[in-house]
Amino acid sequence: MMINRTMINRAMLFTAILIMAVFTTINTNAQSKKKFKVIAFYTGRADLAHISFMHEANRWFPKMAEKYNFTYDSTNNWANMNPEFLAKYQVVVFLDTRADNPEQRAAFEQYMKNGGAWMGFHFSAFALTPSAFPQNWDWYHNEFLGSGQYVSNTWHPTPAILHVEDPKHPVTKGLPLTFKTNPNEWYRWEHDLRKNPDIDILLAVDSTSFPLGTGPKQYEIWHSGYYPVAWTNKKYKMVYFNIGHNAMDYDGGTNQELSQTFENDDVDKLIINSLLWLGRGK
Repeated sequence: MMINRTMINRAMLFTAILIMAVFTTINTNAQSKKKFKVIAFYTGRADLAHISFMHEANRWFPKMAEKYNFTYDSTNNWANMNPEFLAKYQVVVFLDTRADNPEQRAAFEQYMKNGGAWMGFHFSAFALTPSAFPQNWDWYHNEFLGSGQYVSNTWHPTPAILHVEDPKHPVTKGLPLTFKTNPNEWYRWEHDLRKNPDIDILLAVDSTSFPLGTGPKQYEIWHSGYYPVAWTNKKYKMVYFNIGHNAMDYDGGTNQELSQTFENDDVDKLIINSLLWLGRGK
């Protein structure tokens, strides 16, 4: 029986293509699950709501690390903000404050300019002159975050309806167009981020949230306006969330925790999306 050589060559080519496809799929899957390392910095000295969030985050992130195949370390030693230490990690997280030492600031700026990744929460963007956290770091507040100084906030901590401003971004993938958060203190900023071409606003307060805040001071209740809640700077691998202030029983005098941030499926998805995007580029 004569065997058609053309048929044999075609069969061999098909087999080779199939093998290459299998190995490509295996390699792609391996890359998608490649472990990356996260380091979270925190201060944990003020105020109680920020400390509550910091403790909650340090309980929640290790659970997510096990589930999504990354490692999570945390430290309150800001002296670790140096080139040698940062080089061990693919993602840096600021849970409550920022670096204040000039050498630490320089190390963080260089880390980001060299392609490092960063996630910041709530108070990590705070700056107000005069205060214990003055606006004395122009690169961080004006260029990197783009927000400038803090201007005002809502009170008491209250849930908000957030609107997805950029549904095509990996950070907002799979999120509903609007969703409700757990209680939080919401910030207003010096600069209008909509006018900054480097800033991509991912989430903002939806108009259905108004009035936002419970008072009793009327200026701490928002009735209108545009308030970004999450954004990224397209020049850097970063994402900032205004989320990160739990409700505390200040009025009752017990100072007990009344809410948590991560007990919310949509917020949890938002944070995990962000971390995987920062750590794996997905």
